Amino acid sequence: MGRKWNNIKEKKASKDANTSRIYAKFGREIYVAAKQGEPDPESNRALKVVLERAKTYSVPKTIIDRAIEKAKGGSEETYDELRYEGFGPNGSMIIVDALTNNVNRTAAEVRAAFNKNGGNMGVSGSVAYMFDATAVIGLESKTADEVLEILMEADVDVRDVLEEDEAVIVYAEPDQFYAVQEAFKNVGVTEFTVAELTMLAQNDLTLPEDAQAQFEKMIDVLEDIEDVQQVYHNVDLGE
Repeated sequence: MGRKWNNIKEKKASKDANTSRIYAKFGREIYVAAKQGEPDPESNRALKVVLERAKTYSVPKTIIDRAIEKAKGGSEETYDELRYEGFGPNGSMIIVDALTNNVNRTAAEVRAAFNKNGGNMGVSGSVAYMFDATAVIGLESKTADEVLEILMEADVDVRDVLEEDEAVIVYAEPDQFYAVQEAFKNVGVTEFTVAELTMLAQNDLTLPEDAQAQFEKMIDVLEDIEDVQQVYHNVDLGE
């Protein structure tokens, strides 16, 4: 799973150049989560998970508070949750998750991003079956053995625990995201290098240099679309 973590790490490393875009996406996601349930993370599990993820990206409190207050204020703004699947260069696979208030606009922009960069849209289910929904939580303050002991004592089941790049990465079922974090918080761990709900490819694909350049351009274009929240793929981006 090391290369899968690399892809998440690369995504986090690029955030410094795209903070306004990332903050806007989190603001939208926080608003939607707060709107769908109580605007209180202690009683709204979905909101709590989003806020934990936002913390690892250093999303400012002002943006978080503004989104929650907007939901509390009874805003009528609504968003549809959409998932697009498609193929990039050399049969690479891509999943695009979006929150949009204009389905036609988003569909057109996502389709154009694929078509103009050597890819094509697929039908629903054409790609997703090759990915696993996964909670990924990383920390640097414990060893792998210590993490395993903490999780066992808390009776939390996970898929794997690996030491990768001076961090310990826990891979778990999505519904265990909160339980894993709570197990760590109960022993005083409150800082995480990563806390993500993601789609991990079952098999990684390595592209030749020219195809990788085209692929990376496609991913950049997709991530720049205002309505796109997450882009997942099966390409090994390397170090």
